[in-house]
Amino acid sequence: MSRTAVWYWAARAAIGWLIILAAQVVWLVTDGDGTGLPVAGHVAVLVVTAVVAVAHVTVMPQWRYRVHRWEATSAAVFTQSGWFKQEWRIAPISRIQTVDSERGPLEQLFRLADVTVTTASAAGPIKIGGLDRDTAQRLVAELTATAQATAGDAT
Repeated sequence: MSRTAVWYWAARAAIGWLIILAAQVVWLVTDGDGTGLPVAGHVAVLVVTAVVAVAHVTVMPQWRYRVHRWEATSAAVFTQSGWFKQEWRIAPISRIQTVDSERGPLEQLFRLADVTVTTASAAGPIKIGGLDRDTAQRLVAELTATAQATAGDAT
């Protein structure tokens, strides 16, 4: 993972929390007739939400960076992910069907990309997120070339 991914994950989380906080502020302002929650209740909910948001935006990106791993060899692609429940996935090169790279608008801003390795596995594709753009392009090229050169039916 790129170290820049930490900032990307924090920004993405912050955007989500800002939307929630904005909705709560709108609720506080528009519920002035007293039919809903009292003002003190609105403020308490807003403060709790802000505290949880700051904790999430601060802790989650660092934790994710420390936990998520990937490796590509001439034999297989390996990924490790998860928060409390860790998942270790291995896709043999001979089973690779497609290798894709994608970059959303926010990822483009941070010069990051995601790589998706699709196999015939019922567990779904292997996703490697938070790569710097050059690493992602290099990985896609290497996996594509290695998969083409490997004997197998990719099913």
